Order: sequence, then structure tokens, then C-alpha cells
Amino acid sequence: MDEKNFITIALPKGKLFGLSAELLEKIGWTAEGLHEKSRKLIITNEKVGLKFIITKTADVPTYVEYGAADIGIIGKDVILESGKDVYELLDLGFGKCHLMMAVPKDKKRPRFEDYNYTRVATKFPRIAEKFFSAQGMQMEYIKLNGSIELAPIIGMSESIVDIVETGTTLRENNLVEIVTIMDATARLIANRVSYKLKFERINSLVEELSKLIALK
Repeated sequence: MDEKNFITIALPKGKLFGLSAELLEKIGWTAEGLHEKSRKLIITNEKVGLKFIITKTADVPTYVEYGAADIGIIGKDVILESGKDVYELLDLGFGKCHLMMAVPKDKKRPRFEDYNYTRVATKFPRIAEKFFSAQGMQMEYIKLNGSIELAPIIGMSESIVDIVETGTTLRENNLVEIVTIMDATARLIANRVSYKLKFERINSLVEELSKLIALK
């Protein structure tokens, strides 16, 4: 297939990868070697004109915004935190989780407002700041990339804002949820120029995926 008719898809490493690849495979959008254990960063299916870029979760919106990928699959939380200018085409319904604020159980304060002017550790400072500002609260944000639960335990912060799926990690670290900030699921996103230039193929993908999701 002509290179200009190829569709390049950015997929995130980690939890969403397998679910994304499985969903795309159901409609024939796949390639040999497209699995989590592959060490290849770019996997191509010349026959049907597909190229897959396997990248870090946080980088998917960037690849799509700059046109390195025509489309991508990523969580709503990552889209909002990145602030990238992309089209959100479809809620894929999987990867359900929610972003919340949590604190140590033994240091829980009587009211939510009592956390005003305190420190919050998070991978999502943009979303957190927007949320707390809307509540009229001024917080100090500490950006961390992993083991967020550790921050209040060692006294670095009074609270955390993080993604929760089952709540097991919170319980294991004696943290309790104070407030839900937003719910999140995986979304199909597109580069704005690609969406216009490759509209037929991308729109066809959206329609096929929409039918699959409706059957669940």
C-alpha cells in the first residue's frame, strides 16, 4: 500500500496495550508481532497499510498531536493532563478507573476544606490544580512519577491525587479516599490534520469499533 495511505497508531505500554490490541484485532487492524512481549517499538502491516508505534503512556497524546501517529488509544486522564490538541473520537469503554484524592487514614481531617493550603503529591498536577481551584482551594503540588502513595507516609505531602482501579494499593498503605475528581476510560484520539486527510479510513474504524462496543 502507498505510504501516504498508511494509518499510524500509537498504543501505550502497560495495562491498556493488551486490551487495545485485542479490540483492534477484532476488526482486522493488527500486525504480526503486535503483543506486549515484543521489543519492537514500531510494528508494520504492509498488506493493510498499518503502522503501530508502541510508546510510554504519557507520550501517546504528544505523538498524535505532532502527527507522528494519526490516531492513538489512551486514557481520558492522560489526555486531560497532557493538554495536547487532539480530537477525541470515541469512548472505548475499557480501562475504567477514577482519579481521586486520598490521605492517611489516621490523619484524616473532619472536612474536605480542611486540606486547603496543604501539599498534594500527584502525577496529575494539571487536573488536580483545575479541580482544587474550582473548589476555591490553593494547594502546593508535588509532581511525582511513581509510588505516589509513599509521599504522605513519609511526610512529603498531606494527600495524594492518583488513579484508582480497585483500591487495593490504597488499603495496603492505610490510605482512604476523600473525594472523587473524575472517572476515566480509554479513548480513541486523532491528529486533527490526519482526521481530515484520512477521514474515510479513520471514520470507518470509528464506526466498526462503535458497533463492537454496542454489542458488549
